[in-house]
Amino acid sequence: MATFFFCGIGGIGMSAIALYLKKTGHIVLGSDRSFDQGSNQQMRQRLENAGIVLFSQNGTSVSPYIDTFVVSTAVEDTIPDVKKAKELGLTIKTRAEVLGSILDAHFGIAIAGTSGKTTVTAMVGHILFTLKKHPIMINGGISENTYNNEPKSNLILDGDDFCVIEADESDGSIQRYTPDIAAVTNITLDHKTLDETRPLFKDFLIRTRKGIVLNMDDPESKKLKINRPNIITHSASGNTKATLYATDIQQTPKGVHFKLNGMETFLPMIGLHNVENALTAVGVCMHLNISIAESMEALQSFLGTERRMTLAGTAGNITVFDDYAHNPAKIAAALSALKPLTKRIFAIYQPHGFGPLRLMKDTLITTLNDLLDDQIEWLMLPVFYSGGTVKKDISSVDIVMPLQAKGKRAIVLKNKKEALSYIQKRTCPGDCVIVMGARDPSLSDFARQIVQALGEK
Repeated sequence: MATFFFCGIGGIGMSAIALYLKKTGHIVLGSDRSFDQGSNQQMRQRLENAGIVLFSQNGTSVSPYIDTFVVSTAVEDTIPDVKKAKELGLTIKTRAEVLGSILDAHFGIAIAGTSGKTTVTAMVGHILFTLKKHPIMINGGISENTYNNEPKSNLILDGDDFCVIEADESDGSIQRYTPDIAAVTNITLDHKTLDETRPLFKDFLIRTRKGIVLNMDDPESKKLKINRPNIITHSASGNTKATLYATDIQQTPKGVHFKLNGMETFLPMIGLHNVENALTAVGVCMHLNISIAESMEALQSFLGTERRMTLAGTAGNITVFDDYAHNPAKIAAALSALKPLTKRIFAIYQPHGFGPLRLMKDTLITTLNDLLDDQIEWLMLPVFYSGGTVKKDISSVDIVMPLQAKGKRAIVLKNKKEALSYIQKRTCPGDCVIVMGARDPSLSDFARQIVQALGEK
C-alpha cells in the first residue's frame, strides 16, 4: 500500500487513475483548482464517495508521508501544492507515467487518435465486461453504463485480465505507452499540428507488441505507412479491401442500421462517426479472438459516454444535446450526425482555450464554412479560461467574422446568460440545440439550463 497525492485530481484522466489506485488498496489524496472555485462538484462527489480525501490547493496538505505526488500537464509549477512537493523532495510523476505503469503490469490495450478515442475505449471496456473477460478500463470520459452495481464512472475494475486505456496525444504523453494492442481512430488537427502528431502516432504503433487497428478511411493514418503483420483495418465507406467494412448505412433517430462485412447489424447510437468508433472497437476485440457477432451483440447494451452526444433533455418538442466536440473534426461529426434528424440546429460552441483556438483557427473557419447552411445557426461563446498564464491574443470574434463575411448565420454571444435568452426566443418546435466544448465542467449544467429555459417558454 502506498500513498498517492493527485494535484489536479478533478481532471477526467487524473480522476480515473486515482479511483483505480484507491480501489486497489492504496491511500489516495488530492486537490483541484476547480473544486476550490466551487465547480466540478459532481466529480468531487464521485471521488469523495470512493473514499478519496480532498484538500484545498494551498500547499498545506502536502506532507513528507506522500510516496508519489502525481501531476498532469495542466498543472503549473507555481501552484502551491507543486511548490511544496518540490520543497519536500517528493517523488513527482506525471499522469502518463502512472498510467503507463498500470498498463505495463497487464495485457495492455491502448486507444489513441484525435477523435473518438474516449468512446472507443468505453466500447472496448463494455464489450470485454459484457463477455465476462474481466477488464480494467481507465478512460477519459464517464460511461453512461454502470458496472458491478457501481455508480457511473470513467473506471471499470472487474479483474485484471486486460487493461484498456485512452492514450492521449495532446500533451505528448502517448510516448509513455507500450501496449500489446493499439488502435488509432484517426489523425486530425487538435492540440498539436499534424507535423507534430504524425510521429507521435507512428512511434506509438511501432512500439506496440502484438496487434494494431487502423482506420483505412483516414488519409493521415495512411501516411504513417505502418508495415508490419497483424494489422486489422476498417472502413465505414464500404471499402472491401479493409478487414472490417460497413455498407448500406441508414441513420435513424435511434441509431444506425448497416451491414458489417455483409452481416445486418444495428448500433444504438447516432452518427456515422459512431459507426467508425464501433468498427475500431470490433477490430480491437478481434485481436482478442472475439468474433464480430459477439462484439456487436455486446454493443446493443452500450449507452455511450457522458458529453458524447448526450441527450440533455427535450422541452416544447425542442431537443438539447451536450457534446464534448472541441476540434474541427469532432464539431463536423457532431453536426453531421444531427442534420438528418432535425429541422434546424442551433450550435453553441465554447472554445476550450486560447492556444487551441489559435492553432485551429484557419481549419475551424474552413470546416464551418463548408458545414454551415440554412439548417445550422452557429453561436459562439467567449473562450473558456480557467486561470493560469496564457496569451489572450485571439477571441471567438476572429472565427465568426470571416463566416459572417461569407453570409453564414454565425454570431458571438457575450456569455451563457445571453445564450439562454437567445435560444429561448429563437427556437421553435422541431428544432435541435447542441452545446459543444471541452474543459469547462459547467457546460453540462448549461445544457440542462437550456432545457429548463425552453420548458418555461
